[in-house]
Amino acid sequence: ALYDAASTVIQQRILQIAGVGQVNIGGSSLPAVRVTVHPTQLNSFGLGLPDVAKVLSAQNANLPKGQLSNKNTIYDILANDQLLKANLYKPLIVGYRNGAAIRMSDVATVEDSVQDIRSAGYMDGHPAVSLIIFRSPGANIIDTVDRIREALPSLEASVSKSIKFTVVLDRTVTIRASVKDVEFTLVISILLVILVVFAFLRDARATFIPSIVVPTSLIGTFGVMYLLGYSLNNLTLMALTISTGFVVDDAIVVIENISRYLEKGLSPWDAAMKGAQEIGFTVLSMSISLISVFIPILLMGGIVGRLFREFAVTLSVAIAVSLIISLTATPMMCAKLLKPKSEEKRGRLYQASEKFFVGMLNFYERTLKIVLQHERLTLAVLFVTMIATGYLLYTVPKGFFPQQDNGTLTGGIQGSQDISFQSMNKLTLEFVNIIKKDPAIDHVIAFTGGGGATNGGFIYISLKSLAERKISSSAVLNRLRPHLTSLPGASVFLQAGQDVRIGGRASSAQFQYTIQSENVQDLTTWGPIVLAEMKKLPGLSDVNTDQQNNGLKAFVEFDRPTAARLGITPQLIDTTLYNSFGQAQVSRMFTSLNQYAVVLNVTPEYWQSPDGLNSTYVRTANSMVPLQTLGKYKIQTAPLTVNHQGQFPSVTTSFNLAPGVALGDASKMIEQMGLKLGLPPTIHGQFAGTLQAFKDSLSSEPILILTAILAVYIVLGILYESFVHPITILSTLPSAGVGGVLILMLFKLDLSVVALIGMLLLIGIVKKNAILMIDFALSAEREDGKTPREAIYQACLLRF
Repeated sequence: ALYDAASTVIQQRILQIAGVGQVNIGGSSLPAVRVTVHPTQLNSFGLGLPDVAKVLSAQNANLPKGQLSNKNTIYDILANDQLLKANLYKPLIVGYRNGAAIRMSDVATVEDSVQDIRSAGYMDGHPAVSLIIFRSPGANIIDTVDRIREALPSLEASVSKSIKFTVVLDRTVTIRASVKDVEFTLVISILLVILVVFAFLRDARATFIPSIVVPTSLIGTFGVMYLLGYSLNNLTLMALTISTGFVVDDAIVVIENISRYLEKGLSPWDAAMKGAQEIGFTVLSMSISLISVFIPILLMGGIVGRLFREFAVTLSVAIAVSLIISLTATPMMCAKLLKPKSEEKRGRLYQASEKFFVGMLNFYERTLKIVLQHERLTLAVLFVTMIATGYLLYTVPKGFFPQQDNGTLTGGIQGSQDISFQSMNKLTLEFVNIIKKDPAIDHVIAFTGGGGATNGGFIYISLKSLAERKISSSAVLNRLRPHLTSLPGASVFLQAGQDVRIGGRASSAQFQYTIQSENVQDLTTWGPIVLAEMKKLPGLSDVNTDQQNNGLKAFVEFDRPTAARLGITPQLIDTTLYNSFGQAQVSRMFTSLNQYAVVLNVTPEYWQSPDGLNSTYVRTANSMVPLQTLGKYKIQTAPLTVNHQGQFPSVTTSFNLAPGVALGDASKMIEQMGLKLGLPPTIHGQFAGTLQAFKDSLSSEPILILTAILAVYIVLGILYESFVHPITILSTLPSAGVGGVLILMLFKLDLSVVALIGMLLLIGIVKKNAILMIDFALSAEREDGKTPREAIYQACLLRF
């Protein structure tokens, strides 16, 4: 009844909720009428399973029966052509013996049961059915979950009061928390930017201007995001947070240049006009070259490119909007709000801070002279820095996406290949109880069986809030790991849940390595070898395989001439075996909401051992023939599953990373292992799933960085109409690269996709400083006739 409510009423109503795309059900099975035949009694009456199946299959019909109609009235014709309860099947007549009727109750036990008795599900140790709900493509997951939660009370009221609803996993909890956190960070970043501006300008009026520019630029960005159909998500909010520094940059540069002319005695209006006109090209160069950095991100392929496309577009739009505002609204506000130098009154705080800034400037001036006087040494340091950047980028540990703690653990239960469902069901419940004892666990749901291989199952775990458990999900996983291999006959392989799963490969662990061959026998030989070798690698944990080739089978080998002489066909033998041991659905009942099966099988003592085959009889037209007179059975090994990848048989070994091990190092270990093993030419080893996506992204990382640098060079070359000046501007990159990689190493972080995005942003950030100085130096050289050394010296001091 629990499964019936879940699969009909609840499932259909959930599917009607806006945003819901799919609902899967785990655990238990649909209701059914189960007819369990007692073969000894049946055979004693000279009847066989085909006789029972034939009677059952004829008991249910759902066909149109016409209408009765006269001048005034019409009647639909209905009949009791379906039997919907088990007790209605008991009086059915299966056959006759000596003139007496043999009823169903004489040869079988009939009960209201389930279609598949080899299926079970649990939540926190109690029988349960799991409804796994997926949003439809493009739907807002937070809105969808809110609508589901609003519908839960009415859904619960529509079914039996004995059925309790529990939300075990809600993937939006971490999404909501991260969005809230990013929104908070966005507000903090705006406030910090304003405070820093005030600390340097020391003028409330001047500080007010960028305080207006930042929210105005963000509001303009929201408008473009709305037109593009973007939502406020982690990536777009991250772009907006980063953009606060960029959008205020343009305003600060314009304000600073206008303030310089105010200090020379010009009126606010004249200073705004002259300062904006002079600095306009510089701001344009900074913004366009910064946007060009994101061109490689926009052109990135695969799921990674799709993920970060919204990030790149949002950030580019924010920069473009800030450019427009900085060249229009900022000069206008400067002309209206700033005061001439003659009207300004400076306080003690200003005078004290001015001494500090003058001291900084004097120190910078002295060190700048030293650098300009030692050109060769400075260039040598630059080249060393370039070499160091390349070396550090090569040696820094490589990763894919940073491991996330979203409060969930997922995984699978893997039993021995000959384990029965009864044993697997017992072990599943024991594993649930073991996991539930951990103080960090909130809920555990697990299910096993259900029509597939009976030696496997699935587990989903929701953790308590981070404030309650005090430790990360990875730490909880490490604490659970010793207990998950303690039961003989099965093991549990878990992985920390991730909001972003790349690779689309389902397995019991996060990363996969696959071997393929045209010959299944080669995989049978080398699959266990690869598994054993990967278990020896120190950087891997939870190593397991999907190879299932040691199951047991009872191979029935019958004598065809004997069978033919008795009038027995292979089809009749197969039908008899399936009716006995296969939970055969021999009839179907229809209701207004669902359809249900009548299931036929023999009593458990016959199907719990291969010896039950010796008690099986095949019904012919004239007699009952023991199956063992036709042949015999052999116990052999057989594959439970044969997996394929790209149309070829394959074996996939899954694994998680040991604490502190980078994915790039783990992949190198596996590659070296493959070379050491000396796999034959018929075996092809390759990374799969997430690991394959990581290798693809790793191979494209140098291209992305070089493409970003090339894009900036081309844009700057067009803007400055020079081949040399872009190189001068880009000379700031090596020192920034060294700093970025050293920071990753210092904090023991991998060069992941997110870190790569940071490196690309770094390219845009550091060259802005060079543009500020070089643009002014070119102007001083061209207009004032200064030498290049004098021009850059003056530019450095002014821009500092």
